Amino acid sequence: MTLRAIALSGAAAASLLGPQAWEPGGATPPPPDRIVIDVATVNGSGCPAGTAAVAVSPDNEAFTVTYSAYVAQVGVGSKPTDFRKNCQLNLNVHVPQGFTYAIAAADYRGFAHLERGASGVQKASYYFQGSPETNAISHTFRGALDDNWQSTDSVDVAALVWAPCGELRNFNINTELRVSAGSSDPSRTTSFMAMDSTDGSIRTTYHMAWKECPGA
Repeated sequence: MTLRAIALSGAAAASLLGPQAWEPGGATPPPPDRIVIDVATVNGSGCPAGTAAVAVSPDNEAFTVTYSAYVAQVGVGSKPTDFRKNCQLNLNVHVPQGFTYAIAAADYRGFAHLERGASGVQKASYYFQGSPETNAISHTFRGALDDNWQSTDSVDVAALVWAPCGELRNFNINTELRVSAGSSDPSRTTSFMAMDSTDGSIRTTYHMAWKECPGA
């Protein structure tokens, strides 16, 4: 599935930076020129064709992904493969000459019903095409739970994975939901964890950090 391009102004990108992006010696304010993000592909068991949408808010202050079929589950009514679902975003970020970027933070939201003894994991990996360097962050939720959930991945400036200066490499974000029955009884109950758009407010937001390339 190929989606439309997303454009973020420099000012809008600045508003997305978390506090860690402004530590001394860390990321710098974003470039003043317009930034364009082409979403090349969205695919995976958690985002079949037509079930994921990528958009920018009207004020250009949020790059978000919304899902309608991203559910991992175990127990009654579940298939053996339903315990794990994933979705990979392949992004082409066009930045002004002399600058590079990194994903500094990501906010994830969804809903979970986990029986007592069951657990769920939300995980995300971030990496550039052709690069062995990968950031992987996971969050665990334990039952009993029947409520909205939220998690935030926040990367220290020193640990940010930056796009190679002067090279155009696609950036990949691979998310995963995994549910385990644990000590609950999967023959009598169902536990699930979802990232979706049921009420229009559950979404994933990504925050970008910027710095000038050496010699720019």
